[in-house]
Amino acid sequence: MDEQRKKKLTYFTIGLLFLLSGVEYAVILPTIWRYLQTLDAAPYFLGLSLSAFSFTGLLSGPLFGHWSDRTRTTKKIILFANLFEIVGNFMYFMGLSKWLLLSSRLVAGIGTGAGSSIFGFLTRSTLPENRASVFAAVMACRQAGLLIGPAFNIFLRLCDFRLGPFVVNKYTAPGLFMCALWTLLQLAIVFMYWDLPPLERSIAKNRQTNGSSVSEQGAEEDNEDNNDEAQPLMHSQEVHGSYGSVVTPDQSSNHICANTNHISPPTSPTAESPESSNPFKNFNLSREFLREEVVVLLAAQFITLFNQTALETMVTPLTQKFFGYGELENSIMYCLCGVEVIAGFFFVRWLSGRVAERVVLAVGLVICNISNVWCLIFLASPLGDFPWKLTEFIIGVFLQVLGLPFVAVAQVSLYSKVTAEKTQGFSQGVRRSVGGLATILGPLWAGGLTDNMYVMLGVMTGLLVLLSVMLVFSYNRLVEPAAEDQNNTSEDC
Repeated sequence: MDEQRKKKLTYFTIGLLFLLSGVEYAVILPTIWRYLQTLDAAPYFLGLSLSAFSFTGLLSGPLFGHWSDRTRTTKKIILFANLFEIVGNFMYFMGLSKWLLLSSRLVAGIGTGAGSSIFGFLTRSTLPENRASVFAAVMACRQAGLLIGPAFNIFLRLCDFRLGPFVVNKYTAPGLFMCALWTLLQLAIVFMYWDLPPLERSIAKNRQTNGSSVSEQGAEEDNEDNNDEAQPLMHSQEVHGSYGSVVTPDQSSNHICANTNHISPPTSPTAESPESSNPFKNFNLSREFLREEVVVLLAAQFITLFNQTALETMVTPLTQKFFGYGELENSIMYCLCGVEVIAGFFFVRWLSGRVAERVVLAVGLVICNISNVWCLIFLASPLGDFPWKLTEFIIGVFLQVLGLPFVAVAQVSLYSKVTAEKTQGFSQGVRRSVGGLATILGPLWAGGLTDNMYVMLGVMTGLLVLLSVMLVFSYNRLVEPAAEDQNNTSEDC
């Protein structure tokens, strides 16, 4: 099978995985509260069960990412992670007690950690100019799952039979259904997923073994120079070693310089190949994540997800209080929001090929700020009669949903470019853990302030303003490192 076909099938399988993650959220969320009530669970168990899923994903993300960086493979990691999804959803289906249900969400959440490995894989196998469009398509797949997930509940709620010792009803059926889907996905991964070689390794594959001479290495560097477009995130003189290290023009000196303004130890001409080297050999946690541009992007991840989950938590009580909406009306509203989000992701995918990603991020933050100010003015204390209140609500929700794709795609694509490519799995795990923390704290914040909307929306607006100020001061640093360090290589050496 040719490489292009393998790449298409691999990306298709990744899309299926994110689609199922959206479906799982959409089929379990509507019924989990009633399910807990049948098990005599206290109200706080709902928050515990929802947070448990995010909590274990928060912990497993960096671990799976680190694993993928060390092994340079993702297939076996995804297969392993999906086992937790299968087991967790089967435990959810069993439904013997409230504690088993809580444990099931803890177990299933571990499987979401594979997402960090996948984003690391996508970073290493895509060109920088194409990365935002690929990330947008992957995120759109999850939103499509959220959109079609409620449709599965139409027939799942009709289930009423026994499967051996277990009862299959509208509460337990979602667990069995997702268990079957994740099992089928395992087969798809086995037969349709390949660990594609990273772009910067395409030249390294043709290198000689450890007995290569200095002259052979010089020829390889010339070959890399001619193929610089295949590895845009790396310097044309880069050879095997730690992230950011390059070889000086004087090969005999064997000194290595870093584009991060530090000097690395001398490297032997007969060093081991990139595939077998340790990507964390010269890795420095504070140097990697405490840089200005990285902090800004992690803040964007946290604040936007915090605000999004907080608004998702408070929107249902709002519609019930002001409009008397029930399950049907809320389901229609979520479906319309899903359509808007998917359209937004595809628009951002088109836009990212024409403007810089930091511009996309800035546009998204402007929209989010306008939306939060609107909500603070009109939703905290709605004005007018029913038609005016409904119009104010629709505009607020529309603006909130509109800004999400801009910020989500731009920040993850920029983050993949300002962090080390060789440790991208771990870096993406850190990013997703920050997002997981936001999805835990957001609902807790909104849930306790549904009767004090000014405080809730005021703090959320303040966070967005803070993020906007950070973006203004760091705007010039949100660029591809190789682009700005290329001219400083000789000085650093």
